[in-house]
Amino acid sequence: MTSVNPSLPRPTLGRINITYVAIIASVAALGGLLFGYDWVVIGGAASFYQAYFHLADTTQAAASTAPFFDKIWSAIVSPTGWAQSCALLGCLVGALVSGALSDRFGRKLVLTTSAAIFLISSVFISFSGTFTAFVCWRFLGGVGIGLASTISPMYISEISPAKIRGVLVAINQLTIVIGILAAQFINWGIGHGVPSALTNDPTALAASWWGTTAWRWMFGACAVPSAFFFICSLFVPESPRWLVKAGEKERASRILTRIGGADHAASEMADIQATLVNETRRVRLGELFEGRMTVVLGMGIFLAVFQQWCGINVIFNYAEQIFKDAGYDISGALQNIVATGLVNFLFTFVAMGLVDRVGRKPLMLFGAAALTLIYSVIGFGYHLKAAGGQAPSAMFLVLVLLAIAAYAMSLAPVTWVIISEIFPNRIRGTAMSISVAFLWLACFILTYTFPIFNAQFGPAATFWIYAVVCVIGFIFIGLRVPETKGKSLEQIENELAK
Repeated sequence: MTSVNPSLPRPTLGRINITYVAIIASVAALGGLLFGYDWVVIGGAASFYQAYFHLADTTQAAASTAPFFDKIWSAIVSPTGWAQSCALLGCLVGALVSGALSDRFGRKLVLTTSAAIFLISSVFISFSGTFTAFVCWRFLGGVGIGLASTISPMYISEISPAKIRGVLVAINQLTIVIGILAAQFINWGIGHGVPSALTNDPTALAASWWGTTAWRWMFGACAVPSAFFFICSLFVPESPRWLVKAGEKERASRILTRIGGADHAASEMADIQATLVNETRRVRLGELFEGRMTVVLGMGIFLAVFQQWCGINVIFNYAEQIFKDAGYDISGALQNIVATGLVNFLFTFVAMGLVDRVGRKPLMLFGAAALTLIYSVIGFGYHLKAAGGQAPSAMFLVLVLLAIAAYAMSLAPVTWVIISEIFPNRIRGTAMSISVAFLWLACFILTYTFPIFNAQFGPAATFWIYAVVCVIGFIFIGLRVPETKGKSLEQIENELAK
């Protein structure tokens, strides 16, 4: 592999057109906003569409007196679990095809495609008259999430100067959080007036305005930012690194010059070309399993899976159920869900302020350690409650908020930063799509197994399982994950290839 040329001058931040870079990074990050909204909106709408479509409760089926394997089968085939998780299968499909599409047609076209999918799916799901239609459009929306979750951080990473790449990629996580918060506020705004009497009466809820109409507005609201993202994506430039790989060096140089001036363009072009010697646009899958690339790909897959199996997304996907089990009615649960979104939003800014100063690795280690401790305490609280002791509902709310705060300032944004940095230019699209595909597969497994674990082992043991996963993640990060702060993508590539 050819080394990066250190002799060419690198521009200081004062020469970088930060406004221009921030604008195009923010447009790409709109994919994250829609990802966050479409992913979380179902949690607040669950009681309403479940009542409308007369879906059975997965947890009730799993907690029945049937034999053990019958309970598991009931949970797996339950319409409730399928409705909750079908979009995650779409995410898996979108992530798997995103690498090939982005390597063949460029990052920009895939961004625009994901925007179109978000727009179409959000409109049609709001008009779903049957459960089959609901599942199909949710699946399509998941494809959009899978595309956006791969391409948005990759695109931002490839257009960003090294010294501010961490914070710019973290903008994608910020927009994910904003999307989550927007979904939670809209869900609460539409559903907060549900009478307490309807909480445990699905038939009455199905016949009410909330059961027939409210959930449609919750899903349909995503159409507005989707249309905005689609229009904006038409005007952003293509990734200069992809353009060099595709042989369009003049276009790449013009974009890099606009980002940081002639010196920046010359330096970046030299670095990019040094890592793309003898490369073509097509990527052989076998390259991912040659030499050190296997280690790097394994690292990306582990981090992607760990971000999900650390357990925090159980709170986002099953928040209403968790808070209802703690004694809150539907309106109270929706209010608490908004609180989780606000904490998630605020602590993402903490991550953005630290990722390029403290570094990636220390934040990841902090997140794994903090979640280990918090889950252990949550498990103890549930254990105490199951034994007949006193465990106030407010205690669980505080612990949940602490867990989300720790996750939001560490594992949530930094995982995306690292997996957008560690792969070589020539295979970045394919390698990221594989890593993100594993992320969504892990999310699907997490979402499906939570009600099964919860019914079979109880919430205490379930959270202790997540604590053990976090311990494993802490050890792996400490031993295997390098620090990438302040390094160009080409420098990272050369170091990881050794």
